[in-house]
Amino acid sequence: MAEHETIAKIRRVSLAALEYAELLLSEWLPEGRRQGSEWQARNTVRGDRHAGSFGVSLTSGKWNDFADSDARGSDLVSLLCYLRSYRRQVDAAMEIDARLGLGVFRPARCGMPVQSSPVLDPALTAAHEERRRTMEQEQARNREAAAERARRYWDSARPANKHHPYLIAKKLPVYNLRQSGRGWLMVPLYADGELVNLQWIMPNGRKRFLKGGRVTGAYSLIGDLIPGGRLFVCEGWATGATLHRLTGDPVACAMNAGNLEAVALYMKRALNGSLELVIAGDDDRHTEGNPGKKMANDAAVAAGALVLYPKWPEGAPEDATDFNDLYCWHRQRIDGERRRDRQQAGQSPEEHRNPHARQKKGAGQSKGTGQTGGAQ
Repeated sequence: MAEHETIAKIRRVSLAALEYAELLLSEWLPEGRRQGSEWQARNTVRGDRHAGSFGVSLTSGKWNDFADSDARGSDLVSLLCYLRSYRRQVDAAMEIDARLGLGVFRPARCGMPVQSSPVLDPALTAAHEERRRTMEQEQARNREAAAERARRYWDSARPANKHHPYLIAKKLPVYNLRQSGRGWLMVPLYADGELVNLQWIMPNGRKRFLKGGRVTGAYSLIGDLIPGGRLFVCEGWATGATLHRLTGDPVACAMNAGNLEAVALYMKRALNGSLELVIAGDDDRHTEGNPGKKMANDAAVAAGALVLYPKWPEGAPEDATDFNDLYCWHRQRIDGERRRDRQQAGQSPEEHRNPHARQKKGAGQSKGTGQTGGAQ
């Protein structure tokens, strides 16, 4: 079989398999379960004990394991190839072909030609279509309910307190954040101009989204979009706020590495090339495969964008991965140098800020009594 013909047949099997994604995944990863538009399961190849980082899109077939940057693919054929440890994707495609009765790879018998189009079991087709419709309807209901909750929470919230522990730790201003009555920060997520979700940030830095809310393709925008300017696309809000503070340019925060490509492509379409697009990736330098860099590179290639990463000076902390980590470390160094300068000059922090403080202090005290002078 010619190579181009084999590739074409693999592609046909891949497209046909997508219509039966939930059925196939329930057989390949039986301990998994559907969550919205994804199938969440243990990565049996890595020997995971629990589900968490491994997911498969039921609408596109794309799959990845955020804990292993090499464990990712664009369709169900590549997934089965990974799960079965096949050396060739054609072997996985042939297994799917046989399971669904597609006839794509079935050899000719008794002079009958190989079928040029899939022949599927009508009962299987009907059952799958019903499951797909049910799944899409449930996902739409969940997303709308989450968007309604997001609007209600957002409208009733106040601007974030600039002294919030998270903002203090990240050395950042409030920007577009609001705050709930129990002290949780709210990061607004938009899609197609509508508020669709919130990311909660707790005082201890823990984060979570509204249950059922849309994340893929959603983003939080810091700053104003100005034609002819530059737009950064990054992962987390703190990274985006840091970039905006240092450059003044707008930033679309995608919330995670896996969402960079979707947000970048949306921005490219929506802005029609009116801004220069730059992907500001995390540098997961101590994680195998560096998923932050890999996904940022993929997003940049897909959107035709530039890509930027932190540059680590000598002495930078080993656990630093993003632009906010670099910014905080730099600020701490500067603050430390200033403290040393004050100590060497014999100044207190107040005297350093106000050179006249020492003179006022000397004039306002009675020598030897420790009492404040002046009118009684």
